[in-house]
Parts: sequence; C-alpha cells; structure tokens
Amino acid sequence: MIATRVCIDDTLGPFDCQLDPSNRWNGWLSPHFTLDAARELSAQTLRLADEYGYDTVDTIHIIEGREDSQDTVHVIEGGPSRFHEAGATSPAVAVHVPWRNLNRGANASITDASPQARKAARKRKVTGRAARRVVVVHVRWQYLDEGSDTAADVVRPDAEGLYPIGGWEWTWHFASWWCACGRNSAWHKTECWCSLTRDNQPTAPLGTASVKVGQILRTLAPEATSALVDLTNLARVCAVFAGEREIDTADDTGPFDSETLGSADEVLRTAWDEADAGDLATSGWEHVRDEQSAALYRITFQTTPTR
Repeated sequence: MIATRVCIDDTLGPFDCQLDPSNRWNGWLSPHFTLDAARELSAQTLRLADEYGYDTVDTIHIIEGREDSQDTVHVIEGGPSRFHEAGATSPAVAVHVPWRNLNRGANASITDASPQARKAARKRKVTGRAARRVVVVHVRWQYLDEGSDTAADVVRPDAEGLYPIGGWEWTWHFASWWCACGRNSAWHKTECWCSLTRDNQPTAPLGTASVKVGQILRTLAPEATSALVDLTNLARVCAVFAGEREIDTADDTGPFDSETLGSADEVLRTAWDEADAGDLATSGWEHVRDEQSAALYRITFQTTPTR
C-alpha cells in the first residue's frame, strides 16, 4: 500500500488515500480513505447529485452514532432526478444501525424506506456517551430506481480503519502535481525528473521563472548552472555560466541562438511584470554589484540529475 491522492478527472477529488497500485481493474484503482476523506467525498457526491440529478450520481453518506447507543433507523432520501418527470416520487433507503453490536461483528442493514422504517427514523434519538462510531453508506440511485437489491450497501472499514469506496467500480486514477519545470507526476512520486520536489516548489513568479529559464538555456547548453539577469528597462539574460566559466552568448560563436535567448527573456519579462517587491529575495535571486546596472541579479538553476 502507498500513500497518494486520487481523483476522477475534474469531477471528484483529489483525496488522500492508501492503495495498492498493482491492484487494478481496467486500469482503475481501489483507494481506501480515512474518515475525514470519506466525509469530503460524501460532500462532493451530494453536491454533484444536487447539480446533475440523483439518478446520474452515486452518493456517499456518513451516519453518526455512539458505541453504546440504542439501535437507530435512518432514512436516506434521493433528490431531484434529471430523467424523471417533475413531481415523481424520489427513491429512498432505510439504514438500520445496531450501534452496540457493531464492534462485535454485526453490521448495519439496508431496506426499503417503508412507512414503518420512516416512523422508526422519526423516533430515533442520539443516545450514549461512549466512543463515537460511524456508518458509511454507498447509494447507487440509478440502480436503486431500477429495483436492484445491491444498489445500496454499507462500506465496512478495513483492518486499518480505512474505507474502500468505489474501488474498480469508479474510474479512480492518480491525482498529479505540476512541477515548475512544466512536467507533471503522480502524487506519490514526490521528486520530479528535474530534481525539484513536490513539496519544495517555487511559489513566486520569479522563482518559477528561474526554473523555466534554466530549462530553456540548457536545451542548447546542458552544462549551464547560472545566469546574470539585468532588470533595467526590459528584463534580459546578459550572461550564462557553467560553474565559474562564462558561456559565449554571441550568435555566431556561442551555443545559443537569438530565438532561445529571446524565449528566456520573454519568461523573465512576464514574471517580472507579475512579481512584487518581496519576490526577489524569496525566489533566491542574488543581487550582483555592477557599475553599469543597479538591477543585476544572478539566478542559479536547479541541478538536473543524470537518469
């Protein structure tokens, strides 16, 4: 099992979870969520159901109780459906929870929301003072409306207390993160190819510009380690270094062409327009004393590992 994040395109997530990356079906993952993540997942599914119709979205529900509480009945109501006529009766399920016996192997059960179940639900009281307990319910409204007796079930926690929700059934895939260099990686792969880490990304425009400028210049001079940038008037690269050695930037004798240097300058100018006064220091730009420019800075490129 690995710690990562999963999502379903831009529809659900991302959520922290644990999963076995080799345990797939048709490429889909089977994540296990903490209770907090399950709560957020529940909130998102309910928002989707309200927006798109309950007959198009599965929903997750969290029922609260106490370990020494009396048995309770909870009715979960479906909401508006996209493909049903206005005024049609919405489906519903009743969840019967034996709180005192949950830790003895008993499980909550799901039935139709009969008049008797609704009456019992109206009479339920939250009692007890023992440890808090929860029951997680997964309702597939589309299939419930079609009369399926497996359209709703209780999600039981695994040995680690995590809840497996939508495994193989939903199109879960790894959430990703974007590096300042422009590459994306699965969430659990914390180091980018460029050696920047997921949790150590530049946040200021000038910090991101340093990474991008290094990437541009290294396409023609892989040995480049730093550059001098003059911010007087229009920001521009005025010198490139490999360690202490200055790399020739002349068009006809050096490795660079005007298009490559122009691309680097454009990145710098865009970032400088977006930056504020504090970005120079926080982005690691080192001021260089110079007789001809009061705004000369050295930017050092991220070391790129050999792979």
